[in-house]
Amino acid sequence: MTLPTITPDEAHRLITDGARLVDIRSADEHARARIPGAENRPINALGRVGDAPAVVYHCRSGMRTGANAALLAAASDCPAYLLEGGLDAWRAAGLPVADNSKAPLEIMRQVQITAGALVVIGVVLGLVVQPAFLGLSAFVGAGLLFAGSTGWCGMAKLLAMMPWNRRVAT
Repeated sequence: MTLPTITPDEAHRLITDGARLVDIRSADEHARARIPGAENRPINALGRVGDAPAVVYHCRSGMRTGANAALLAAASDCPAYLLEGGLDAWRAAGLPVADNSKAPLEIMRQVQITAGALVVIGVVLGLVVQPAFLGLSAFVGAGLLFAGSTGWCGMAKLLAMMPWNRRVAT
C-alpha cells in the first residue's frame, strides 16, 4: 500500500490543524536536525500511531518513508501522509528547522568518513612505505562487505562507544 505524498506547505497546514508529525530517522539524525515538534519514532521501533486527526511521516529526503510506506500505513490508526522530499524539502520551503551543530554526526556518516580515511591511508602507506599496508585497505573493504551482507557493522559499534557519541543531544 502506498501513502499519499504532500508538499511541505500542505504538511505544515495539517500540523497546524492538529496532525502529528513523525520523524522515522534514527535518534542521532534527529538530534542533529529536526522539524520543531516532530516526534522521533525510528522506523525499527515505530509502534502504533494514532490519537490525531492525521499523521505526517518524514525522513531526511523522502526515500525511507517511500520505501516503508506499507509499514507506515499499517502503523497508522488515522489518515497518514508522507512529506514529499522530507526534511530537505521542508528546509527548502523556508519552514523552521532546529539544527544542533554540537550533536555528533550520524553514526553511518562517521563510518563512511573513518572507512574512507583508513582506505586512503592504507593505499598511501602501501605505495610510499611498505606494500603490506595495502592490507589495511583490504581489511576495511572486507569489513564493509561483511557489514553490508549481514547488517552488523563492527566499526559502527566501536564508533558508538566513543566519548563524543555517548550522549545524544536532543
